[in-house]
Amino acid sequence: MSFFSVVSALPASNGPLYMQFGRFLRAAITEGRLTAREPLPAERDLAGHYGISRITVRKALAELERDGLVVRRRGMGTFVADASVAAPSSPYPFHEDLVAAGRQTHNAWTERDPGTVNGDEAMAFGVPFGTRVVRFKRIRYQDALAVAVEQSTILGDYLPDTVTLDDSLYKALEATGTAPARALHRLRAIPLPEDKAHQLGVDAGDPGLFLERRGFLKDGRTIEVTRGWYRGDASDLIIDATVPKA
Repeated sequence: MSFFSVVSALPASNGPLYMQFGRFLRAAITEGRLTAREPLPAERDLAGHYGISRITVRKALAELERDGLVVRRRGMGTFVADASVAAPSSPYPFHEDLVAAGRQTHNAWTERDPGTVNGDEAMAFGVPFGTRVVRFKRIRYQDALAVAVEQSTILGDYLPDTVTLDDSLYKALEATGTAPARALHRLRAIPLPEDKAHQLGVDAGDPGLFLERRGFLKDGRTIEVTRGWYRGDASDLIIDATVPKA
């Protein structure tokens, strides 16, 4: 069965065209109509079939790649990602890892700002402009040491204004029945920018870690986007991986 017989017409929806096309492909992947390792047609073929530009196709595929739903291989094309690539074993973030390590942790919430998505957020969530979100800023502490600054954006429909935040954003989402089923984490080493270094009590340019996390519901929709800056001298990354059978 060909790709175009499974994923036929592009339905009308709101938002920029690349976001519409991205949501269209995302649904085909998360609903199982496209399977792991299945190749996608070339960009020019996708553009020609759906009557859109190659730039639109490329931007949509870049978003899906960033969310771990497709893999692009130079000279080979674009493929639906393996479940093991797209779905890490646990969605739970830094705070729970520290608790598991036996450290005392707490948050200082510095901002809770309801509003509507900006351009970057609309692209990250795959939603039209005007969609309601809630933005949070917090400083995370390990014992008495500030170790992380985090900025989180949650789709507003899943976190009513009446929900009270204590220490964990994910626990608040659990209380509404909308905690992420999986999360994609991207981590890289950086020199800490001046404003984040000041909040963490270190010098600008000191070594740090930058993490971007996206939380997904079971149906594949993005519910959370978080960006975090971590002190390099107070962060350990431990990976427990299962070795595949030969």
